[in-house]
Amino acid sequence: MKRPSLTFVSREQFASLSLHEKNAYLQDLAHQFALLHGREECELDRDALSRLRRYYSRRVWADLKLEPLEDTPVNRAIRNLGEAIRNEGLQADITGVLMQESVPKRILRPSPREDAQLTFFVPTVYDAPIKDDVNLMDVAPFSLSKRSNAAIIRYELKDSLITIEGGAESGLATVFDYDIFLNMVSYLADEVQRYRREESKGLRPSLPPKTYRPSASHVLKFCRRSDGGKSYEDLEAALDRLANTTIKVVNLSNGRRRQVDSRPLIGGYSVVSRTNANRIELIEITIPDWVYTSVVRNDRTIPLLTLHEDYFLISSGLGRFIYRLARKAAGKGEATYSVREIHKRSGSTQEYRKFAYDLKEFIVRTQAFPMPDYDLALQDGKDGTVLWMKRREDNSPNSLTPRLEGNP
Repeated sequence: MKRPSLTFVSREQFASLSLHEKNAYLQDLAHQFALLHGREECELDRDALSRLRRYYSRRVWADLKLEPLEDTPVNRAIRNLGEAIRNEGLQADITGVLMQESVPKRILRPSPREDAQLTFFVPTVYDAPIKDDVNLMDVAPFSLSKRSNAAIIRYELKDSLITIEGGAESGLATVFDYDIFLNMVSYLADEVQRYRREESKGLRPSLPPKTYRPSASHVLKFCRRSDGGKSYEDLEAALDRLANTTIKVVNLSNGRRRQVDSRPLIGGYSVVSRTNANRIELIEITIPDWVYTSVVRNDRTIPLLTLHEDYFLISSGLGRFIYRLARKAAGKGEATYSVREIHKRSGSTQEYRKFAYDLKEFIVRTQAFPMPDYDLALQDGKDGTVLWMKRREDNSPNSLTPRLEGNP
């Protein structure tokens, strides 16, 4: 079993403490050290605290002034604590050098080999709103984890309460399962555009059907995934989670409930045919009424936003959520959200401190490998750290592959 270790504040944090707080912190460290290493506890006197304060700030061993002093419990405690601080400082220095010299992990996974055919199949990717007053892009209607879980996500917004619940056995749909939802909505949007073009020519086209029958290979290509055997297995499991994940929305009026409804991410699915190797070949997806009504309506424009095709290559669930939030909030300009608000809207099960650390790490990685469409940075705000999101100019040297044609 790994022995627990002391946790040290940085020199900058230590310097910001008052004299009383520094002394209390050092005395507490001495007590923790004694407990962890099975040593006798002792109270540090004024002189010992003074030497430790200088040493903590400068990391100069001579500041402890141990050589001419006799071997007393206090001096032994100072020596031991000084060694621990020095080792911690050495570890921090080495970590800093490695961080500076190493290359951050890319935020986009490599595209599959079959992606070379993308020029013959350029998907138009959309994200659909639930209703005008509640939009799926404001929150995460899925788990950010790559692995499904049985947790329930609840959001308390100023005008609504949103609950995302998965099936008892299948669990919640994940952010990667949601790619299939995007594929379904993209198909429906394209069908609506076809319907309107034909209608404008004086023809009498039929409204788009409420069922969608794609091949599995078509869905995988749309989602920019490899055409391997595991991808087909994952596809069937993802459909199961999507069919069993529901979004319950309680709209509020002056703090009182006024409407409650529940919506599935997909209305259901069936496997129409399989290959000789028992892989899914053709599937039928039922488009839920709330999506169908939202997209197929009499407005002149389709109420959807186009996503960058490289969205599907973003390897982390957090990164995908940040892109979607930026696409909705910043649009062609810029926007800011407090990190605490992002934590709340992400549905993450992580404690805030760990979430903030992961978000900071992701932002650092985008400095070397920019996220599609948007530049990101963390800034100081009135109530803590905020995330700044700005649309990148198309002619920027950091811009990635061209955006797909579609709505702004």
